[in-house]
Amino acid sequence: NPLCQEVSQKMIGCSYGTQPIPEHDVETPHGVLHVTMRGVTKGNRPTILTYHDIGLNHKSCFNSLFNYEDMQEVTQHFSVLHVDAPGQQDNAPPFPSGYKYPTMDELAEMLPCVLTQLQVKSVIGIGVGAGAYILTKLALTEPALVEALVLINVDPCAKGWVDWAAAKFSGWTSTLVDNIMSHHFSPDEISDNLEIIQTFRLHISQDIPQENLGLFYTSYDSRLELPIERPIPGLNEHTVTTLSCPALLVVGDTSPAVDVVVSHDSRVRFTFHLFCSCFCPERLPMRPGKLAEAFKYFVQGMGYIPHVCFLSLVPTVSMTRLVRSRTHSASSIGSGESIRSRGTASGLTEGATTPKHMPSLPMEVSA
Repeated sequence: NPLCQEVSQKMIGCSYGTQPIPEHDVETPHGVLHVTMRGVTKGNRPTILTYHDIGLNHKSCFNSLFNYEDMQEVTQHFSVLHVDAPGQQDNAPPFPSGYKYPTMDELAEMLPCVLTQLQVKSVIGIGVGAGAYILTKLALTEPALVEALVLINVDPCAKGWVDWAAAKFSGWTSTLVDNIMSHHFSPDEISDNLEIIQTFRLHISQDIPQENLGLFYTSYDSRLELPIERPIPGLNEHTVTTLSCPALLVVGDTSPAVDVVVSHDSRVRFTFHLFCSCFCPERLPMRPGKLAEAFKYFVQGMGYIPHVCFLSLVPTVSMTRLVRSRTHSASSIGSGESIRSRGTASGLTEGATTPKHMPSLPMEVSA
């Protein structure tokens, strides 16, 4: 495909270690996409594909997670492909005047070209906010490419009411930086974590060209609702639009997205899922182990890796506001899903397989 070709490649030093990691600029039907590939495909295993949120790029969103020692114990079994939304990578040049930024649907449509060019046959997607939306869209349109999803603070709704409510109660004027801050942080987080908030605010205002950032924000703010429904067994499970791959939903207890994530779960019956109440990646420098722990059990439960002994984590399970909301949501729709311990999810070993129609398995990991 002449519209799906790599236009340049360079080797860079990377914070994952001393080995240089190739960056690629891949031409797609909707423009050039900057990606970073770590490692090589391991046999028939999927590649971990990450997509960041607005106000971030792959480094600021995921470095603390993938540099975390326990996460490296997991990712040694996979290659990793980081995607930067157009114009959001480090040292990105400003877009020319009149540039038409891709829609959210078009951002998802760019990914198959990247996977084809880099000879990636399938992925486990890890997306945050806008990135979670994009990867969900990819899984809906190209289900054969996506083996599993980790969706952090995902909002499948159009013109997210979560974003509207956060901005309304923040008491700030509607500048670009303010809107992005209210997208990432609740009012309580803003008042209780002043140092982190100030650091993140400086990153948003200084590290990414504001014109580029504004275009990505506008694209996300103009998103359409994802056509996802909860299938009804015996009625429409073969005709309804829903995710067919295992999914791990992650949300922070105090995140602005917590209610919409619970609402999203009430609409969808995933093949396999877990709930993890922990800090989202904007706060990962504080607690990266919680997401690493959840991801480890997720891929282990799918049979991709053998038992992995974490060096610094002690499993803990407790009830949280998310659990209570989830319980109410499940009971209101007559779901028979039950809470299971992480030990059950982690029981599969190397080479084990996950049944296609296994029941949903919600799990709570409290931060």
